[in-house]
Amino acid sequence: MNKIESPEESRKLLNKIVFDLTRSIVKKDELTRFWFFILIMFSAVGLWGWGVQIDKGLGVTGMRDYVSWGMYIANFVFFVAVSLIGFLISSTLHLLNISWSKPISRVAEQVAIAGVALAGIIIVNDMGHPDRLLNVFIHGRFASPIVWDVSVVMTYLTISVLLFYLPLIPDLALLRDRMGNEVPKWKMKIYSILALGWNGNAKQYKTIYHAMRVLMILIIPVGLSIHTVTSWLFAATLRAGWDSTIMGPYFVAGAFVAGSAAVVMLMYAYRLRYGLKEYFEDIHFDQMGKLLVFVSLLYLYFNVNEFLVPGYKMKAAEGVHLLNIFVGRYALMFWSVQILGLILPIILMLFRFFRKPLPLTIISVVMLIGAWFKRYIIVIPTLEHPFLPIQNVPAEFHHYSPTGIEIMITLFSFTAALLIITILAKLFPVITIWEYAEEKGIDKKYFSEQPKS
Repeated sequence: MNKIESPEESRKLLNKIVFDLTRSIVKKDELTRFWFFILIMFSAVGLWGWGVQIDKGLGVTGMRDYVSWGMYIANFVFFVAVSLIGFLISSTLHLLNISWSKPISRVAEQVAIAGVALAGIIIVNDMGHPDRLLNVFIHGRFASPIVWDVSVVMTYLTISVLLFYLPLIPDLALLRDRMGNEVPKWKMKIYSILALGWNGNAKQYKTIYHAMRVLMILIIPVGLSIHTVTSWLFAATLRAGWDSTIMGPYFVAGAFVAGSAAVVMLMYAYRLRYGLKEYFEDIHFDQMGKLLVFVSLLYLYFNVNEFLVPGYKMKAAEGVHLLNIFVGRYALMFWSVQILGLILPIILMLFRFFRKPLPLTIISVVMLIGAWFKRYIIVIPTLEHPFLPIQNVPAEFHHYSPTGIEIMITLFSFTAALLIITILAKLFPVITIWEYAEEKGIDKKYFSEQPKS
């Protein structure tokens, strides 16, 4: 991008960019208040349900001796999957210098932070009593995949927060210098503290570029590890439906699908809500649609492998499991996920019309819902068919059905994730201002100038 030669033109364009990209911060209306009210109320109900579970124990859930993993673990795998999009867009595409990914990198990091934060909370949900989390650190064994999972979740969350924060520092300085009359004093205090005395000199930019590059490289193995280790929780267990060597790449490919769909939805919400049509352009949705097609085809390949090989051998236990999901109790859910949540979207997105903002967003909503139910299918049917017969136990032990408490706590995880994303959007710009301005040819020297009144 050629630099803009005229100082006045540069200042005018920069002022417009700052005005547009801070709209999410300064905009206050009844819809914003109502949205916060809904999220807080649903989160409060979920926390009440969690309090009931802590008081009465995991017996208030549908989990029993045989199905000891239920909706919580399916939800955990889903949120870990969604969070993986951070390293794909903010790191991999950035390192490949794919320019269209830069405006959406902060959206991807918002999704990653919310996803991995809730994944950690859901682990605690599944433990029953929160204090049991300490046992993972005090008495955990290196041989336990659960210890690995907790470790990579915490590491990935730390790197994701840093990868969100470091590119934000120049923007925080811009907000500190320009937004004094438009935002409350407490926000200005936050911007001033987090800007770390940034003044925009060449040495500071060099440090930011270097630190960002290090984190982008570092997050790749950590990002791959978080979902690979999650898959090992299943693959290391000798059960029909999980006993597979491709669970790692199978989970990673599925994570890219879920995360890409979540980013498309958030892009469209910001574009519509904050008038960012000039920033989240049709080209960005078109490219995200192409990316979604690619990762979906990869995921479809692993799906075929996952069911074709055991179906060909048809061992007794595998046969029971496959028949259950193909034509049995979970057949409707399974085929809906495969056809409506994967195959049909791939076909539709091959056409340019369906890669436009609204059609692609609708497709992404369906795919994200399908991604959640896919995790449910991965977890539950396998546990309902142990190798030994289920006998001399109550009837409810034979099949798993989530209780109202489980559903409330699961809904809490979604509203809490949306609350995190909303708070980030209300505090910080949803697109990196200084990177976008630089892409438009504005010299960095104008970033630290005080705007003329």
